[in-house]
Amino acid sequence: MSRMKILNSLEQEAFDSPPNFNSWERKHFFDFPSGILKLAATLKNPANTVYFLAMAGYFKATKKFFGFKFHKTDLLYIAKSQQTPFDEVLPNTYFKQTASRHRYLILDFYGFKEFDLPNIYLKTSDSLHTSSDGQKFEVEKDSLNASYSFKYFGGGKGVSVYTFIDERNLLFHSNVITAAEWESHYAIDGLMFNDVVKSNIHSTDTHGYSEVIFATMHLLGFSFAPRIKDFQKQRLYTFETRRSYKEQGYPIIPDGYINTKLISDNSDDILRFIATIKLKVTTASDLFRCLNSYLRQHNLYKALKEFGKIPKSQHILRWIDDVTHRQAVEKQLNRIEHSHRLSRAVNLANPYHLSFSDKQEQEIAEDCRRLIKNAIICWNYLYLSQKLSDENNFSRKRQLFEAIRNGSVVCWRHINMLGEYDFSEQKLQDSFGFQLPKILTLDVPNSGS
Repeated sequence: MSRMKILNSLEQEAFDSPPNFNSWERKHFFDFPSGILKLAATLKNPANTVYFLAMAGYFKATKKFFGFKFHKTDLLYIAKSQQTPFDEVLPNTYFKQTASRHRYLILDFYGFKEFDLPNIYLKTSDSLHTSSDGQKFEVEKDSLNASYSFKYFGGGKGVSVYTFIDERNLLFHSNVITAAEWESHYAIDGLMFNDVVKSNIHSTDTHGYSEVIFATMHLLGFSFAPRIKDFQKQRLYTFETRRSYKEQGYPIIPDGYINTKLISDNSDDILRFIATIKLKVTTASDLFRCLNSYLRQHNLYKALKEFGKIPKSQHILRWIDDVTHRQAVEKQLNRIEHSHRLSRAVNLANPYHLSFSDKQEQEIAEDCRRLIKNAIICWNYLYLSQKLSDENNFSRKRQLFEAIRNGSVVCWRHINMLGEYDFSEQKLQDSFGFQLPKILTLDVPNSGS
C-alpha cells in the first residue's frame, strides 16, 4: 500500500520554511504596530528582541510559526532597524522555552484566544495531569521494527503504539516501538518532545514504571504517579533505622535503606544525564538503551535506581493514604484506554493491524490516525461549545456543564468512518454554522465552581 503524496520535496520545504520577502514585502511585514514594539522593548536580550520581531513578521504574513527557521536577510534588516549589532544576534542564545513564550505573546496580541471548554476537565488551573500507554498492532509484512508476542499476536509479529493524552483529552504525542520493548523508557520522550503541553503529573500502568523512571521524572520536574500492580508487595525505603518507625508506632514499616553513598558518588554523572535530556541533546529512551547495553549494570544506572526508591516510596504511601489521588490516576488512565478504542474505530478496515513494514511509514500512519482522532475530539468540543453558547437558561446551561464534565468528549458514533476524506475548498467550508466569536467568549466554570 503506497502512501499518497500531496506535496513533493520542494513544496514540503517551501511549506515548512519562512516566506522569502522582496524588499517591499520585507518593509511592509516588518513594519510593526506599537503594541508589538512595546512587547519587544521588554525583552532584555538583543537576540531575543530580533528573533521575536522576525517571528512576529512571519506570523503577520502567514499566520504561521516556523520553529527556529529564520532568513539571515530578515534578521539583518530587523537588527539594523533596532540598532542592534548583528554579531550579538546569536542563535545559540535563543532557547525553545523563550521561543514558546514569544509565540504566546504574539498570539495574544493578535487576538488568538485559547479554546476554553477543554479546561472544564482540569482539576486545578495550575496543574495538568497526563498519561501514556501502549496499544498493540500486528504488522502484516516483515518488519525490523516488529517483534514476536504470543499473548497479542499468536505466531505473528507486531508493534506497540505508545500514546500520550492529557486531562483535556488532547492526544499530543505517540511513538511506534517494538512490542518487546519496555514502555517505561519512552514515557519521558513524550513529555520532553512537546513544547505546548506542559505536564505536572504523569501516570502510566505497571509497564510504564521503574525505579529509574521515578528518579528521572523527579529530577526533570515531573510528578510520577503510576498505577502499580500488586503495590502491597512493593518495598518501602528509608534513610532512618526501621526501629525508629516501630518506636513511633507507625503501622507501615520500611523494608530497606537508601544507599546515599552510591547516589553521592555518582551525583555528577546523574546531573549530566538529566541535563542531556533537559537540553534535548538526545532522547531519554536512547540513553536508557545505552545504559542497558552493558553486561553488568552501569554505576549511573544503579545510582538512578537507588535515587528512584525515594519518590517511589513516597508515591506508594500517598497511594495508600489519598483516595482522591488514586481516583485521579485511575480516571486519567481510563482516558488513554478510551482513546485506544477510538484508534480501533478510526482504523476501521483493519483495526488490529498495520499495513506498513518501515518504521518511518508506521510513524506517519500513526500521526495521521492521531490527527483524525484529535479532529474528531475538536469537532465535539466545537459542537458542545455552540450548544452551550446558544443556551440562555442558566439552570439548563449549568446541567449541560455538569454533564460534559462528568462525561467524555471522546465519542465517535456520530462520525461516519466509512466517509471520504475530502480536502477540497468546497468541502472545507463550515456546513454546520459554528459561531466562533460567540464560542470563544463562552465562560467555562472551573472544576470547583
